[in-house]
Amino acid sequence: MHAPTTPMNRRIIPAEATEGIWHAADGWAIRRIDWQGANPPRGSLLFLPGRGDHYEKYLETLAYYADAGWRVTAIDWRGQGESGRLLADREVGHIDDFATWIADLRMFWTQWKQENPGPHVVMAHSMGGHLAMRALVEKAIDPDAVVMSAPMLGIQTGGLPLGLNHAFAKLMVKLGKGEDAAWKVSEKPLSPMSMRGKMLTHDDDRYEDEIAWWELRPNVKLGPPSWHWVERAITSIRMLDAPGLLEAVQTPILLLATTGDQLVSTPRVIADSKRLPHAETLIFGKEAAHELLREADPVRNQCLSRIDSFLDAHAPRT
Repeated sequence: MHAPTTPMNRRIIPAEATEGIWHAADGWAIRRIDWQGANPPRGSLLFLPGRGDHYEKYLETLAYYADAGWRVTAIDWRGQGESGRLLADREVGHIDDFATWIADLRMFWTQWKQENPGPHVVMAHSMGGHLAMRALVEKAIDPDAVVMSAPMLGIQTGGLPLGLNHAFAKLMVKLGKGEDAAWKVSEKPLSPMSMRGKMLTHDDDRYEDEIAWWELRPNVKLGPPSWHWVERAITSIRMLDAPGLLEAVQTPILLLATTGDQLVSTPRVIADSKRLPHAETLIFGKEAAHELLREADPVRNQCLSRIDSFLDAHAPRT
């Protein structure tokens, strides 16, 4: 693991980073941030955030890879951060179908890869990890290597079968509740905001970074997802159950996960890793929560060190 050249202020956009807008096929404005990194660069890295995320949350990690020489880009998904909202109630996370995000990613990837030198790698967190996996399966992206942090390959279901959760979400959509928030606050049902921080990270200061950005840039804040999002998410997860899909993915993938995760299903991550021909895993226990790249230093540094070794092996400098 390399040492960053300068201490990082996680609540200020670095002077060497450039914020901008990319337009999807239908003209939708997708917010992006880019670091040029070293010259010549080590390679190019695209970061894909999770549900409800905005790229400001990951400035520290993006800067780490820029300091290591990578040309770094991150985006806000359509309907999140400052990439516009899809409902009149801007606090509710929504999407018509996950295929829309895959289409955005396919087009962005094609242009980004042409504009940035290889090797080309993807780093993706939570929902971003799920979308990266689907994009690999559907050949929407063709990176040299992929790192997934707590990927949403399955979700926590409160001990109930996923199919039962799916049936209930379908019912709520059928009852006309599709655009309503699936729960009141925080990241999962029956979980108060006071518990949100511990669900995400054991590092209080890093958790407070997100809250600070909500104050600095109120438009980036997003609340719970809609019932339609929940239904589409489970549909997308179940699509990857099909035999042969993951087995055909030849890309080297490093999956980081924790058995302490209260949001995504780590047993599903482990099971899926065994279906992938070229997968490695790093699994934590109760010392780590969902946001592994925003965890306390002992966990985060272990993640960064393992990622560095993985990228050196599978995406070496050309």
